[in-house]
Amino acid sequence: MKTSLCALMVAMLLFSCKKRQEVDTIVFNAKVYTVNSGFETVEAFAVKQGKIVELGSTEDIKNKYTAKDEVDVSGETVYPGFIDAHAHFYGYGQSLQAADLRDTKSWDEILQRLLAFAKTHPDGWLIGNGWDQNDWVDKAFPTNEKLSSLFPNRPVFLNRIDGHAAIANQRALDDAGIRGKQELTGGDMLSLNGKLTGVLIDNAVTLVESKIPSPDAKLAEKIFTDAQKNCFAAGLTTIDDCGLSYLAVEFIEKLQKENKLKMRLYVMLSDQEDNYKYLFARGAVKTDRLNVRAFKVYADGALGSRGACLLHQYSDMPKKTGFLLSNPKHYEDVARKIASNNFQMCTHAIGDSANRTILKIYNNILKGKNDKRWRIEHAQVVNPNDFDLFGKASVIPSVQPTHATSDMYWAGQRLGAERLKSAYAYKQLLKQNGWIPLGTDFPVENINPLLTFYAATVREDAKGFPKGGFQTENALTPEEALRGMTIWAAKANFEENEKGSLEKGKFADFVILDHDILKSSPQHILKTKVLKTYLNGEKVYEAK
Repeated sequence: MKTSLCALMVAMLLFSCKKRQEVDTIVFNAKVYTVNSGFETVEAFAVKQGKIVELGSTEDIKNKYTAKDEVDVSGETVYPGFIDAHAHFYGYGQSLQAADLRDTKSWDEILQRLLAFAKTHPDGWLIGNGWDQNDWVDKAFPTNEKLSSLFPNRPVFLNRIDGHAAIANQRALDDAGIRGKQELTGGDMLSLNGKLTGVLIDNAVTLVESKIPSPDAKLAEKIFTDAQKNCFAAGLTTIDDCGLSYLAVEFIEKLQKENKLKMRLYVMLSDQEDNYKYLFARGAVKTDRLNVRAFKVYADGALGSRGACLLHQYSDMPKKTGFLLSNPKHYEDVARKIASNNFQMCTHAIGDSANRTILKIYNNILKGKNDKRWRIEHAQVVNPNDFDLFGKASVIPSVQPTHATSDMYWAGQRLGAERLKSAYAYKQLLKQNGWIPLGTDFPVENINPLLTFYAATVREDAKGFPKGGFQTENALTPEEALRGMTIWAAKANFEENEKGSLEKGKFADFVILDHDILKSSPQHILKTKVLKTYLNGEKVYEAK
């Protein structure tokens, strides 16, 4: 009898083993936020050939599937791979090769950092990124006398944190052929007592920046791969790179074919004629890792450098309203050209005047509800009378929550109390279409998507300022914030059927964190660590 029972058990075990299907990876013992339509959680899922084949309980998945790679998450939380809906991936990689001027507290501190950086980078242009005079005791723009004195024979070019202003030394101005102030559309050269200070605003920046030699192929590869390494470590699996040339796209394709660049990229081409000709002739580019179907257009500059185009004067600088970077006819012509070729238009608009100008053009061309998914990047200051222009033409506000917590210390000075009420208004913008993609604008802000989640939901800085949060009527719920960083960001790219949630048939892009950010206290969110990042079922990062 005992022999028969043992034989039966062995037979059942063998039958069970034969029944289990082979897959590449099983993830189990987890709390998995699927971010599907029902925002359901599961314990496990199976992956084969880079895609999810099934989700369910740990018991069900392990009974049905077998895999060489079994990932026991031990109760930690799993999320869809984070998607940054607005960033500068290549620009971030470039910034890693330059002097880091972020978090400096004075112009003298910047000069000291440059002297140290120059010792280890002695050749060519001296480049720096990230200074912000709003962080200094003296909040006035600097002048370049000391910079020119320290580096009389080497051109120096230092980008402000927002990328919409820079300061150049005299050698850089000379190399760019700038002898005196020039009148520009959508730009300015600051002067003091009739002499250029070296500070360049918006379109003036290009006059000098265009003279900086392009990186060779070896450096360009390092720029991309350095950026990729840090983004994977932050749990990012897709990046929207806002404003590249078609030549950059071709280089990306080369690196991806060589499997040197694995990051999924949604690339917006810059508003330049050769880019339009290229993509209109070639058609949209779409692979599993690269999607090129959009154009990035700039309406105005940034609020911090007072280049944002406002309907009324800046509260802290009467008679100044900022400016559009081109005339309205240019934006209308571009919009018609993009629409007629069935591509996506994504326009940077910070000030309420810039937002109104672009929204009216969009509404005139799109003519009501549609699925073109044209975007306003930033939508930072919106006149209360203009919010409905988003919903009327299904225009997508693509916002960056950390801008609110970075700008909140001085935004009121620029805008005044009344105008500030409809700035950084993410909840109001969410209501327009029922969904909203979130990004960072890195390297303007930190690449960490957990800071996006924190800023969107808590609306405080890391020290808990201001107590109770900044304009919390426009805070997002944890679920809304997570959707904004995953499925809604994918939707903004027309990619919601392949990524952005953990569902059967979608890419196995996921991240494992050591805290459940949807249930954590604000301070625990800030302490959360990325344990592992997977892209296409492949582990691309693991914490040491």
